[in-house]
Amino acid sequence: MCRVVDLQQAVLAKNQDSATALREDLLARGTAVVNLLSSPGSGKTALLEAELTEARRRAIPVAALTADLATENDARRLARSGAPVRQVLTDGLCHLEADMLRAHVDAWLPAPSRLLFVENVGNLVCPASYDLGESLRVVLASVTEGEDKPLKYPTAFGLAQLVIITKQDIAEAVGFDEAAFLANVRQVNPGVEVLHTSARRGEGVGLLLDRALAVRDGDPAHQPVMARQAEQHGHTHSHSHGPGHSHGPAHSHGPAHAHGAAHAHGPGHSHENDDHTHPHDHAGHPHVHTPPSPTAS
Repeated sequence: MCRVVDLQQAVLAKNQDSATALREDLLARGTAVVNLLSSPGSGKTALLEAELTEARRRAIPVAALTADLATENDARRLARSGAPVRQVLTDGLCHLEADMLRAHVDAWLPAPSRLLFVENVGNLVCPASYDLGESLRVVLASVTEGEDKPLKYPTAFGLAQLVIITKQDIAEAVGFDEAAFLANVRQVNPGVEVLHTSARRGEGVGLLLDRALAVRDGDPAHQPVMARQAEQHGHTHSHSHGPGHSHGPAHSHGPAHAHGAAHAHGPGHSHENDDHTHPHDHAGHPHVHTPPSPTAS
């Protein structure tokens, strides 16, 4: 058992070093990464397409990378926005890792991109433990998924720097208890901002883009208490939050540690948290296929 734990910690520590280096490199060239996590069917792709379309309307240079176990369907959908898009097939791996992201960034990411949106593999377990070098970590949950989702997946929600409720237009029809959901979010991640969206109706579209641009330009994002607790275990890093800037407290990473930047979310929020989950892990990396994907300039 100790050997398994040691292996998990070694894999996570290696990933964290790679993530820290990638974040610094990208911010130095003016690009911030937004890591999007959710369960399958949350409406993540629909909202991201709407955000990319809004970015194009505002003439903001952005790009997107989407990860799936199979098919290029999401890349085709996102490319309809006109933004540059790349698909990553993970060969069955349930999450992305920083080195996998770097391989695509180095070979493909258009130089002027201010934001790179990463649509992670659809689950709330494996991806929660892996920092991708992001400046903003976002967790999405649809109104159809149940109010107790944050309690069932405390690591994913506990490390979120922004939470988004999707499919708000059908909340009443499915009996979504918003108050209960928000209370559960606060239990695992007090102070994190929660946005309400409906990609179908266009409600809330552009809010994610606004929050991401603010972080990219130097505003500190929400720092979850889970991340602060991890700092106390002694594995900390600090990084800059925008081109030529350095902001905020250090944040922690690595084995069984919180991910992500020390970020803030909006006015008047505080932080507190409880739980931690160890990731499911693997030894080594699979081959990651990158078939020609729909890309628009």
